[in-house]
Amino acid sequence: MGDSFFNCCYLPPQPPGEEDPHRSRARHENAMASPISPDKRFLILFDFDETIVDETSDDMVVQTAPGQHLPGWLKDTYQEGHYNEYMQRVLGYLAEQGVTESDIRGVMEKLPATPGMLTLLQFLRNRPPYDFEVVLVSDANTFFIESWLRRAGVRALFHRIFSNPATFSRDGRLVLKPFHTHGCQRCPENMCKQAIIREYVSRRTQERGRPYQRVFYVGDGANDFCPALALGPRDMAFPRRDFPMHRLITETHESTPGEFKAVTAPWANAEEVVQRLRKIVTE
Repeated sequence: MGDSFFNCCYLPPQPPGEEDPHRSRARHENAMASPISPDKRFLILFDFDETIVDETSDDMVVQTAPGQHLPGWLKDTYQEGHYNEYMQRVLGYLAEQGVTESDIRGVMEKLPATPGMLTLLQFLRNRPPYDFEVVLVSDANTFFIESWLRRAGVRALFHRIFSNPATFSRDGRLVLKPFHTHGCQRCPENMCKQAIIREYVSRRTQERGRPYQRVFYVGDGANDFCPALALGPRDMAFPRRDFPMHRLITETHESTPGEFKAVTAPWANAEEVVQRLRKIVTE
């Protein structure tokens, strides 16, 4: 991987006496989560919406609204780059309409997996314990993601989940918060996935005493392009074929040859990812 994870995004320095909320959250998460074996050879990172599940969870939660749609006045409050704030308002509206935790969990549990994804997750689960460290990085939220993973029986596969915090308040409202702040111009204000992964890889490299042999990134969206830019020439990006991440990689290869360094392996069915990984683990 070399220094590739440290060259793209800028994180502004914190004022004296203030702590970076992302690093604070990472430390809390690290203290609460079970230790990860230092022996793992590979790091594989997943997006969630339209990568693991074949829908956008934020869109599907609207099924719990009256008439399964949002009023125009609410949709009109959306501003580009401020989607997290918009979803806070959406979840507040749903609570006001009497939508319960059980209602939302029920919708999330029924989200279909993308083609071949359950096969890929099963492949990772069946590998020897020293092969894959599996991490999820998503701009959805922790409640949506945890609901689906637990229902699918694959929660234990994921060593870490980085997503916008979402918990139910005493009055039954799902309260959503931004993951962190950052200075990356490519990404929405609440989440730069490259900043998250860069900090995680740096921390894990220190804990392990050595880098990973390879890093893999499986995604689909425009916000998956930024973290994939940080991959090195031995790493591999798995963009969902003909989705925004794939198109951005293709455009970058054409406009700025050499800027995107990772090997690119587009997929339409996640079993194609399994075939690639099966070859790599035997090298």
